[in-house]
Amino acid sequence: MKITVTAALLLGALSLAAGAGPAIAGETIGVVRNASGDATVTRGEKTLPAAPGLKLMVGDILGTGRDGSLGVILRDDSSLSIGPGSRLVLRSFLFSTKEGTFDLVARITCGTMAYLSGLIGKLAPEKARFETPTATIGIRGTRFAVKVEEPSAR
Repeated sequence: MKITVTAALLLGALSLAAGAGPAIAGETIGVVRNASGDATVTRGEKTLPAAPGLKLMVGDILGTGRDGSLGVILRDDSSLSIGPGSRLVLRSFLFSTKEGTFDLVARITCGTMAYLSGLIGKLAPEKARFETPTATIGIRGTRFAVKVEEPSAR
């Protein structure tokens, strides 16, 4: 219950800031909602344990071990759920309703992820993209799940 209240307060604060302008270097683009097992956020040379309330920035690498999972809420209210053995990079994020600038690009290189679209996916679905080693996923709905496996040897 305490974690839910804390996450709701953080999300509310992020939502208030959302209309201020696009994310710039070093600006918070989202927050870790929940984490379990081996879950980390790598920022530059630092690897941080993922914990509820940890602020996320463009360029962060979200990673989970074999027993890990991670839930994230971005400033536009998008939700990412990352399963065990996953690696995802938050490559780009712009969200300014005042300026009409929107962009969300994430790259998942291995593991599983589920996405529930926020305002970017609703206002400018063509601006929300998820890349995998073999394809790019464009958003045409409100949610999807993806699994990226190691290529099979032939």
